Amino acid sequence: MLSKEEVKHIAKLARLGLSEEEITKFRKELSSIFDYVEKLKEVDVSKVKATSHAVKVENITRKDEDRKSGIEKKLMELAPDKERNFVKVKPILIN
Repeated sequence: MLSKEEVKHIAKLARLGLSEEEITKFRKELSSIFDYVEKLKEVDVSKVKATSHAVKVENITRKDEDRKSGIEKKLMELAPDKERNFVKVKPILIN
């Protein structure tokens, strides 16, 4: 079982202020967690491939295509001020 000093050290690392009652409680809980971790160290994982996800994840992408719908011309016709293929707007940044 963990000592009180070890629990206090862990609490300090986690920046937790623990009362004496909490230290006693966490001594038991942290000890059982560490015992379980020790038990996990006994498992042979030499034949298990390393993974970053439990489920295979792939990006689904589509080909980048120009998809003009014809609305661009209508919108440009409605623009109050335009130059070539661009809508002119008032400047918003002033020196």
